[in-house]
Amino acid sequence: MNHAKFYAVIVVFTALLVGCARNAPIIDTQGVNMALYQQDLAQCQAISTQVDTGGKVAGGAAGGAIVGGAIGAVLNGSQGAQKGAGVGAISGAARGAASGKQEQQRVVKNCLRGRGYRVLN
Repeated sequence: MNHAKFYAVIVVFTALLVGCARNAPIIDTQGVNMALYQQDLAQCQAISTQVDTGGKVAGGAAGGAIVGGAIGAVLNGSQGAQKGAGVGAISGAARGAASGKQEQQRVVKNCLRGRGYRVLN
């Protein structure tokens, strides 16, 4: 496996791990009915799935391919452009996935605040 493919596998694997991690918001539990909170949290998490993470991944990949291709072309002509575009696309997709995940977490926190919880993080 050449170096570019190896790094690509690492980036994709990292993006998948980040995507699977679901950080629950930290709330002030004083006076909170935890059974009701768990229901509200599940509902808010379901609402957060409406965030278009696929669009963020695709946009990140496209932007990364353009930048990576341009840098690769400057450094090594057409071969560099192809390799740079590939690496840039993978890197951009990972950034897009992370951005989508952050937006989902923001939606969950705002939803909980709207339901009267004191979100601390």
